[in-house]
Amino acid sequence: MAVFALAQDHMWPELANALGFCVAFFVSFAGHRLLSFKDAATSVSTSLGRFAVTALAGFVSNEIIFMLLLRTLGWPALLALFVALVFAAGQTFVLSRFWAFRR
Repeated sequence: MAVFALAQDHMWPELANALGFCVAFFVSFAGHRLLSFKDAATSVSTSLGRFAVTALAGFVSNEIIFMLLLRTLGWPALLALFVALVFAAGQTFVLSRFWAFRR
């Protein structure tokens, strides 16, 4: 969200959201692999591939919800992004827990 807040004045909000996703992807993978699911039975490369699919699915959900709230309902950008991020974070955690970092 911080990346979005810094970038939104310099590009379309949807692109600022995508930039934030790119930065967050690596931070999120490291956090999940080293903290949340440190006892994962999958290899790092398997987890990374699965997490990439999981994260991209979360980003697609995030971007769709964000665009609907921002462009269709006219919500302020930060509020729309916050709601979209909460939804996508829940989806990503569930997919990570039961598939990407399967125990």
